Amino acid sequence: MMNKLQEIVVEKHKQVAIDKQLRPAEMLESTLYFNRKCASIKEYINRSDKSGIISEIKKKSPALGAINTGIRVESLAAAYTAAGASALSVLTDSAFFGGCNSDLTAARENTAIPILRKDFVIDPYQVIEAKSIGADVILLIAAILTKNEIEQFTTLAHQLGMEVILEVHAVQELEKINSHIDVIGVNNRNLETMLIDVATSKAMAKYLPVGVVKISESGIEDPAIVLELRTLGYNGFLIGSHFMKHSNPGDACAAFIRQINNLKADSNGA
Repeated sequence: MMNKLQEIVVEKHKQVAIDKQLRPAEMLESTLYFNRKCASIKEYINRSDKSGIISEIKKKSPALGAINTGIRVESLAAAYTAAGASALSVLTDSAFFGGCNSDLTAARENTAIPILRKDFVIDPYQVIEAKSIGADVILLIAAILTKNEIEQFTTLAHQLGMEVILEVHAVQELEKINSHIDVIGVNNRNLETMLIDVATSKAMAKYLPVGVVKISESGIEDPAIVLELRTLGYNGFLIGSHFMKHSNPGDACAAFIRQINNLKADSNGA
């Protein structure tokens, strides 16, 4: 019996095969955004006037079901940006997360900060597709790719001017890191069981390479955790469900960032 991650990958192979027929790579390369200069998520995460928060637009998930399916992506992208997010993450998987490529393009039209295309990349076609819809960054998941595939997709992304986040969950996946990866993300969610534990980021911190931008993903619901993870070397924090559960995710994001800033001020004054 397949676990959820295997199920998603099987479905993704089917979808990519269809998409290649409907929109060949040559067609993607003629889009408005294909020659656009991308923004750097590495730079934005580390900007002193930003929060390090990567705010996610996620309408549903396999773990939670429907989260906020009626949200207007255009207004939320603008609201997250105004709240002080360093970057946006937009789910483009339809079958399991209720997203689509046009969600990312709609976000692109309403923000200048970097946008991560959050999807399950298993084919070079999807890298080209990401650039064509306005993404600045792609996500590569170590659990579903070989080391050679990661190197191949990273090289292609860089040729197109995009950056790459390599997502890991376990120590044994670290052998798939190459020197060209821009950001390492530790997913606190086990994609096989869908269970979340922020302790994953804490345990993984000491094994991550020095000098690489690091982010913690999933299950971050307390601003104090952000400060704790910063002391362990994390620079960015991807937060989706915690914001999306609110009727106004933009306001939730703004309040969260204010709490982080207040905690930082309190600790500096102590």
